[in-house]
Amino acid sequence: MSYVNPQALVSTDWLAQHLAAPDVRVVDASWYLPAENRNPLEEFTEEHIPGAVFFDIDEIADTDNPLPHMVPSPEKFASRVRRLGLGDGNRIVVYDGAGCISAARAWWMFRLFGAEDVALLDGGLPKWKAEGRPLDGLPTMPRERHFTARMNATMLRDVGQLKSNVDSAREQVVDARSAGRFRGTDPEPRQGLRGGRIPNSYNVPYPALLDPDTKTFKSAEEIQAAFESAGVDLKRPIVTSCGSGVTACILALGLHLIGHRQVAVYDGSWTEWGGREDTPVMTDA
Repeated sequence: MSYVNPQALVSTDWLAQHLAAPDVRVVDASWYLPAENRNPLEEFTEEHIPGAVFFDIDEIADTDNPLPHMVPSPEKFASRVRRLGLGDGNRIVVYDGAGCISAARAWWMFRLFGAEDVALLDGGLPKWKAEGRPLDGLPTMPRERHFTARMNATMLRDVGQLKSNVDSAREQVVDARSAGRFRGTDPEPRQGLRGGRIPNSYNVPYPALLDPDTKTFKSAEEIQAAFESAGVDLKRPIVTSCGSGVTACILALGLHLIGHRQVAVYDGSWTEWGGREDTPVMTDA
């Protein structure tokens, strides 16, 4: 079994060979939880893949919303990526400093706003560095390009839609958080959130889709098995969720790789659901 959409990933070998191609644009979308005590912009400034620009998921967001890195308006997204030199006709390759965490979020956002030729660097910066490939500390001065933002609302879900879905069960909700957080037996990293899960949701912790050493995506057979062993019916629509809408996009990318066509991301995820009083919660605690 092969990937149905292999173009969603590029290898470090491929990027090294195409780094100077005029249509290829490289994007560092690194982001870390506050507890990790890492500054992605400072790390980018010190070293990045040559020619890369920095995509800040906390700034290219709806900053008026109290929830973290929520999807911005099409106008804001287009404005920000234009300034980064990312536009129509580019082959966009995204990566991050963890291997595959926030890069999947950037990949999904580009697709949400209509970019079709966007891929994730499989294994990200750690694999690139482990292979001794070139790094740069020089600032990239991109030339502004036009980006046509066409938002595909079928890829996005909000809390109202998820509350309705609890009763209708039209879509399967698949949670990328750890099993302990999903069951409500482990504490949430963000204060003020209830533990547990959206009723009747399924649990596929995002590391189940990645090689534990290289952080590259597993085979199509292994990705399919990860969902099916959790009870997910791959013939039915799926909404992915997580802590704050980041690692849910790893599940969305994995599903895209194996050809699932009805996948959306719950943007507010558990930060929203677990922080409200009008949302039902299931727990094993």
